[in-house]
Amino acid sequence: MKKFLYCFLISPFFLSAQINESDTLSLKADLSITGFWQSGNVETLILRTKSNVSFKPWKNWVFKTTNSYIYQAFDKDKADEDFLSLNFLYLNPDRKFYPLVLGFASTNFRRKIDVRYLVGAGVTYQVLNKNDNWLKLSVTSEYEYTNFSETNFNRSEFNGSETINTLRATVWLNGKYSLFKNKLILSHESYFQPSLEQSNNFRWQADVNVELPIWKFLNFKINYRRTFESIVIAGQEEQDQFLTFGVTLKSY
Repeated sequence: MKKFLYCFLISPFFLSAQINESDTLSLKADLSITGFWQSGNVETLILRTKSNVSFKPWKNWVFKTTNSYIYQAFDKDKADEDFLSLNFLYLNPDRKFYPLVLGFASTNFRRKIDVRYLVGAGVTYQVLNKNDNWLKLSVTSEYEYTNFSETNFNRSEFNGSETINTLRATVWLNGKYSLFKNKLILSHESYFQPSLEQSNNFRWQADVNVELPIWKFLNFKINYRRTFESIVIAGQEEQDQFLTFGVTLKSY
């Protein structure tokens, strides 16, 4: 409980804004870095970084990458050390429908995931793209490889194996809206990702963000995030939720 309270009440977490790959700018980027350190009766160290970059490597193509690193320790006991890299390549993202390919890589200390990667492809439909308001629906399919450092899971049929490989289908819903003459920005990003081979192997995530512009290149941000993963190491919770506060520094 003490660890949770430090994360929730004290640390100024940073979460980067969503970048719309359909924008006409050739290069867009934002970077967030924050941390918290306390010594004495309780020693706490929290470090979080996240970056978004979008650029056009060739005509009609857009590459977008999001990379983040998290480290947390309480009384010199490491609680988290995670890396996540999300990479997308889009063709003709200015159209109503456009294809994409993706490649993800991640690690998760608390979930005992040594490495996880996904590669796949799909299509995006622009439901809305007008001025500073947009809404997109994507459907993709991926091959996933996950290697765990332990072999005892909450679902006994997976026990004894360090790796879980599967084909997945993913439904994504992303949107961003400028309200009250751009004085408030609301954005959301969510996905549902079931296995096509194992009915009890699925995950989902939902992010809701509220941003208040402070300066042209700086926003104050409130984020609510909820995640669920059906296959976890035995004794772990399948669901996590976070309410965090921070700022975003951007180039656009």
